[in-house]
Amino acid sequence: MEAQAVVITAAHQFDIQAVTLQPAGDDDVTIETLYTSISAGTERMLLAGRMPHPMLQFPVIPGYETVGRIVAVGSNVPAELLGEVVYVGGARCYVAVNAAWGGQSSHLHVDYRRVVPVAGMQAHEGVLLALAATALHGVDIAGDIAGKRVLVLGQGPVGQLAARHARLAGAEVIVSDRSPQRLAVSSADACYQAGEQTLAQQGVVDCDVIIEASGSMGALSAAVASLALNGRIVLLGYYDELQLPYMPLFLKQAQLLTAKEWANGDLQRCRDLIVQGRLDVAPLLTHRMRIADVAQAYDIALNDQACLKLVLAW
Repeated sequence: MEAQAVVITAAHQFDIQAVTLQPAGDDDVTIETLYTSISAGTERMLLAGRMPHPMLQFPVIPGYETVGRIVAVGSNVPAELLGEVVYVGGARCYVAVNAAWGGQSSHLHVDYRRVVPVAGMQAHEGVLLALAATALHGVDIAGDIAGKRVLVLGQGPVGQLAARHARLAGAEVIVSDRSPQRLAVSSADACYQAGEQTLAQQGVVDCDVIIEASGSMGALSAAVASLALNGRIVLLGYYDELQLPYMPLFLKQAQLLTAKEWANGDLQRCRDLIVQGRLDVAPLLTHRMRIADVAQAYDIALNDQACLKLVLAW
């Protein structure tokens, strides 16, 4: 079986190409893609050739935000899945092409236990399940935050979702970002524009938790002054390396925590929150384009600060 996929052939070079899929197994479903999205963090690093793992060598198919319809099922797959619209975080079903994570393809085969049905919600909103689950996992790692003051640095998609989850968990939520456009769609008790003054200088102090979602060590270093004694810092971005002044952390006796993607069940928890209307993700889907315009879509998704999340329609 052949598919059309976004293939990164070398640093800063990509195109839509025909790829061959490995035969589907008895536990696999075949998905015809409806929507994907572009991860501004991981796909930027992948395009730059900065992903270190050997399996990510070029040529490679990116993407872990795929929503599509199941058009075929293996012999071990529950028959009722046929025709379902589902989310899946990529696939590794390609011949002679690496997958990182293989979601930007017109068709893909995956084990049926990896799919998350999205019935009850707008199908295109399903592209946000991965980031919503990542943000939820970071908020969970912070512990019981009900009644506590939580500062979220960065209001990109993950920061936006972390702020929403923190509010659902009962926290007082403060957010910060350089972009007024991103702050305008934030769900928080207070919003601060990052700039020349630190957050502490703007009166943001005694935060029990700082959730770092900006990806900037500089932003986090400047924000440590806003942390309460014995406070927690959750690293929810992705960083080449950690560069933090030790003395401010020492004086606060800070706990530094890292979040690795999502935990089992988090995708389904986020799906349920969206279906119930408790997690509003619609404002985060700021752009929509056709897969035929993928070059322009990548430029917008990676470089336009007004773009929170871009939906590619296949």
